[in-house]
Amino acid sequence: MGAVESHPQESAQEALEAKIHSLEHRAEAASQEALHKGIQQGEAEGRKKALAQLEAELQRLARTVADMAGLRHNIRREAEEELVRLALAIARRILHRELSVDPDALLGLVKAALAKIEIRDTYRVRTHPEHAPPVTRYLAEIGAPQKIEVVADPSLEKGSVIFETGRGSLDASVDTQLVEIQRGLTDLIEAH
Repeated sequence: MGAVESHPQESAQEALEAKIHSLEHRAEAASQEALHKGIQQGEAEGRKKALAQLEAELQRLARTVADMAGLRHNIRREAEEELVRLALAIARRILHRELSVDPDALLGLVKAALAKIEIRDTYRVRTHPEHAPPVTRYLAEIGAPQKIEVVADPSLEKGSVIFETGRGSLDASVDTQLVEIQRGLTDLIEAH
């Protein structure tokens, strides 16, 4: 009789254990599914967040590249301007040294100036005292009118030569020519 009564209890206990096992299995499966969904959602959110950060960094990088391109242009333009100034400073020094050694070197500027003006309208040429004799000699060589007065003007620097005509004056001095060259080169640089 004791064996018969324990059998229904064992059966109920086994059924209960089976139900518990089934519930544990379903809870484990639900937990795994929830974990898997959570991981997927986390990965998706992480990708979304990483893409947003990456996009912000790419935009910042694009702005930096654009700034660098502008900076490169500015540096290049400034370097070109500095090179023009340096080249003209070197030319000025060389020309003034050449004029100190050979006052006749100024005659190239005199020839160029005479090509721009009407020599018959010229009544005076002012120049530094060291340049007056070569200018006078050159004007005589080319058959310039004798009415042209060559004035040795101590207030002028070496390399200065100013033609005075009935229409105005022309400054053909070394420094004036170099300033014109600098202006032309600066305009050319700014145009690019």
